[in-house]
Amino acid sequence: MSVVITGIGELTTNDGPPRTGAALVLDGDRVAWVGPASAAPAADESVDVEGRAVLPGWVDSHTHLVFAGDRTEEFAARMAGQPYTAGGIAVTVAATRAASDAELAGVLRRHVAEAVAQGTTCLETKTGYGLTVADELRSARIAASVADEVTFLGAHLVPTEMSTQDYVDLVRGEMLDAVAPHVGWADVFCETGAFDEDASRAVLTSAADRGLGLRVHGNQLGPGPGVRLAVELGAASVDHCTYLTESDVDALAGSDTVATLLPACDLSTRQPLPDARALLDAGATVALASNCNPGSSYTSSMAYCVATAVLQLRMSVEEAVRAATWGGARALRREHEVGVLREGARADVHVLDAPSVTHLAYRPGVPLTHAVWRKGERVR
Repeated sequence: MSVVITGIGELTTNDGPPRTGAALVLDGDRVAWVGPASAAPAADESVDVEGRAVLPGWVDSHTHLVFAGDRTEEFAARMAGQPYTAGGIAVTVAATRAASDAELAGVLRRHVAEAVAQGTTCLETKTGYGLTVADELRSARIAASVADEVTFLGAHLVPTEMSTQDYVDLVRGEMLDAVAPHVGWADVFCETGAFDEDASRAVLTSAADRGLGLRVHGNQLGPGPGVRLAVELGAASVDHCTYLTESDVDALAGSDTVATLLPACDLSTRQPLPDARALLDAGATVALASNCNPGSSYTSSMAYCVATAVLQLRMSVEEAVRAATWGGARALRREHEVGVLREGARADVHVLDAPSVTHLAYRPGVPLTHAVWRKGERVR
């Protein structure tokens, strides 16, 4: 089934400057043609978007959606002045361990559907709320049934029933062996209160030896080794990047490691916002992601992240949109397939109920998603 999309007011492809007077042809799950509307080939179906803006679907490269429970009280306490710490994860761990597979799958599917309805067409999610071999394994299996990319985050927090060394040995041994067939990536929370540099390195090198790609939670709660370790080990991304030194910025700019910024999380935890301008001006690749999770960033709205990046991180609209599409794809090493609209790319299309992407920041908080195609199928 082929579809030609016409009447596009502004087309963002991430494969050149925005276009006007353009059309787009989808054939099956791929983009078949991009070019001037006057030359558009015939298709089985024609959709006129009546002057609306068209862009690639959002690529959300950092979420934590296999969970149970609620942390409303923690959020309210934080808004009243209590600081954010890594320890709150334990509340979700307890609830997740107690939940059934069906309950976890239901929560995951509900949040993915919520994201897709807002234009997210490619999504990564992590394990990390089980912290036992059995619970991390079932989290990985459940995630793999829904998400585009799955990351093993056994090294999220040391469970109270184990010592740090014993738990690191478990994560890089039996737990990694169990989950490896179901995941493509491994991550570690390299932070005070979670895993130090030595423990993080041990987990990541073991995962790399198993053929998994690497990701790092780093530099969220203060300056630390996360960025340096990620660059050294060739991680695809280091996520948060709230506290960066000049040497961290230079290291990212001189590497293939993507700096993934999570501004919704920084607002929810009342942390300082990352210096996106320093990263961009230095030449680093920047991605934006939601970090949707029940504790520190309970939003699936990539549009909210884009608006925040423009209004508070001093990114231009074009930079923010690119970071939330192509940047996220690059963080997943899928930039030739998703986050772009070019011939051969996956047919992931987001139509805004606005004439240009500028409205994403110009009208913050307004639901602007008009239509969504994911893998060539219209899902909204």
